[in-house]
Amino acid sequence: MAFPVASQRVAQGMGSDRGAASGTAPCAVIDTNVWLDLFVFEDPAVRRLAQALHSGALVAVRSPRTDAELQAVLARPKFAAKLPQAAVAALTQTWQALTRNVETSDSAPWICRDRDDQKFLDLAFSVRAQALFTKDRALLRLARRARRDGLQISAPADYAGRNDGPGAANP
Repeated sequence: MAFPVASQRVAQGMGSDRGAASGTAPCAVIDTNVWLDLFVFEDPAVRRLAQALHSGALVAVRSPRTDAELQAVLARPKFAAKLPQAAVAALTQTWQALTRNVETSDSAPWICRDRDDQKFLDLAFSVRAQALFTKDRALLRLARRARRDGLQISAPADYAGRNDGPGAANP
């Protein structure tokens, strides 16, 4: 099953927060660890991905379930001790402004060994996203199967931002 253009589905009411993105930008799901690399650690390996999100060249989606996981992670002592509540609120607000909030309406045909990560697959399948960026091994193991259905599961460092796909490897 090939996915239709996900950004059109997101633009047609599935998303609500981001009006600036065009209807032709690829749609992506970003898991919590990649979010941390983007916004907390500012990892240079995700710089191109960050630029694509900020420019609107890539439309990211989130759901109430992915938001809840993010907030739970940020509340852990490891992060709570380093990030004041004001910083967490500012980072969360930035994320919400850069993304579309959607309800997960479908269950993905691919089942993740780590049940906590299934929410990212279900979200990607629900909006027919072209990419899911993760460093999680359980999700990356599903890349070949998901690719048959039009979803590229890849590490964020693999994002090249070229016209040949949201998960295209860097040359």
